[in-house]
Amino acid sequence: MMISRGLYTLQFKTKQNFEENLAHLKSLIINCEAQSIILAPEVCLTNFCYQRMEEASEFAKVATEVLLKLSLDRTIVLSMIEQYHKGFYNTLKVFHKGDLLHLQNKHKLFPLGDEHLHFQAGDIEEITPFNLDGLKCGAINCFELRFIEIWQRLKGCDLIFVPAQWAKERKDHFQTLTKALAITTQSFVMASNGANDSMAKGSCIITPFGYVINDDLKKIINYKANFDDITKVRKFMNIGL
Repeated sequence: MMISRGLYTLQFKTKQNFEENLAHLKSLIINCEAQSIILAPEVCLTNFCYQRMEEASEFAKVATEVLLKLSLDRTIVLSMIEQYHKGFYNTLKVFHKGDLLHLQNKHKLFPLGDEHLHFQAGDIEEITPFNLDGLKCGAINCFELRFIEIWQRLKGCDLIFVPAQWAKERKDHFQTLTKALAITTQSFVMASNGANDSMAKGSCIITPFGYVINDDLKKIINYKANFDDITKVRKFMNIGL
């Protein structure tokens, strides 16, 4: 049976005011069609606010309640700063049908951004496929995109999410790696990057055939995905998936 879904990847600036960021995210989400799958940038509600980590983790509780309600007829994927086990984590969440469908903490922390000094590393075992309305999905959080062992954990997925805050100096890396991820795994890839002045933008949706849909001038990039394309490409170019 054919599965067709609207995919939306977001690309916007994060301000210092957390409430304004949540209101902006909400306005973008409600402009995406019902039953769609929406990806927002990594820590888009707070950015890496190392001097306000306690505040950010408290705000994550407020944001979670808002996103649970917004996800009643949509799927929303993003990461936020949370505190538990006496440490702070960069936590990726998947909200679906008013519930928290999947959660994973960032395993590979970006040393050039001093993430390892402020966050605890998540368990790699949390990076695992999950089912979303018959689709096998997985997620890779920003810097984790550089590690082949994480790609291998998501082998056979239909759709892979990549939220990011990727710097403009390495934009070519971001574009090359996300496209290679789609081609290598023969899956749809959604990548959502921040749009602050130091960020690369480059948010995109990539088909299993390697066709890239992107536009750095837009806050919302969308594509109607026919997931039968996965069967076609894996049959045409059989690499054992």
